[in-house]
Amino acid sequence: MAIAIRSISLALKRFSQVQPPNPVRKNKAFFCKMSNESTPLTHSITLPSQPSQPVHVVASPGVSHSDFWSAIGSSLFKQWLHNLETETGILTDGTMTLRQVLIQGVDMFGRRIGFLKFKADIIDKGTGNKIPGIVFARGPAVAVLILLESEGETYAVLTEQARVPVGRIILELPAGMLDDDKGDFVGTAVREVEEETGIKLSLEDMIDLTAFLDSSTGRRVIPSPGGCDEELSIFLYRGRVDKEIITQLQGKQTGLIKHGELIKVHVVPYKKLWRTTADSKVLMAIALLEMAMKEGLLPPFAT
Repeated sequence: MAIAIRSISLALKRFSQVQPPNPVRKNKAFFCKMSNESTPLTHSITLPSQPSQPVHVVASPGVSHSDFWSAIGSSLFKQWLHNLETETGILTDGTMTLRQVLIQGVDMFGRRIGFLKFKADIIDKGTGNKIPGIVFARGPAVAVLILLESEGETYAVLTEQARVPVGRIILELPAGMLDDDKGDFVGTAVREVEEETGIKLSLEDMIDLTAFLDSSTGRRVIPSPGGCDEELSIFLYRGRVDKEIITQLQGKQTGLIKHGELIKVHVVPYKKLWRTTADSKVLMAIALLEMAMKEGLLPPFAT
């Protein structure tokens, strides 16, 4: 059951309107080459930046017909293609070209693609060399830094989760992936906080810390651009609570058990937060918060 956070004269307001993801540009033309069972699945795409050189999309052995076409039609793949031709895109200045994409793996989350693995052959025209092009696509996500003040001490709320990719138990910010293509970053943040901590927040409680970044960044942070397309919006919630709320939160078991989420809530003093965990979301949130406060970008905390 969710815990009602009792805030005293909370004078927060949202600093910026969260923008939906950039609309994905539709390709000018799609040319489909059907194949029989003895040849690889293939598809051709013509990009606006290289109209005379179609991109060949090929399925690795083991990738099914349905997964292949789901991958090509997914928002993850379309957004990646769009990113190549944005203002800071790899293909924008014409010095590089995309020749082939090899679809290597598709993981479905119900009826939608959750993770997509592929390899892109992008060639530097000047040298003729390929640049590193292995992509793990998972799309945009959100994280929330929850700060609770009680009896003169400020606490941060973390979640403890088993993270198989690193083989470790990790303390993290409440976070989650966007479940659809609608770009509801704030709504996703609120929902993830309730699912992972039991704390009910409202949309107006949230401050988008990444909105303070320069517009050239897309106003999101990119944790691992060498291998993953993930872009994070990091939000802040500040509130005042009785000490009993802190006690109730500490060690609370939460998460969507049917989805394999076995989560334990931890509450730590904010002054110790930066050295408590190696979670990049925590450290990025602290950096954004401290710089925003230093430059006077946050509203004063209600007294």
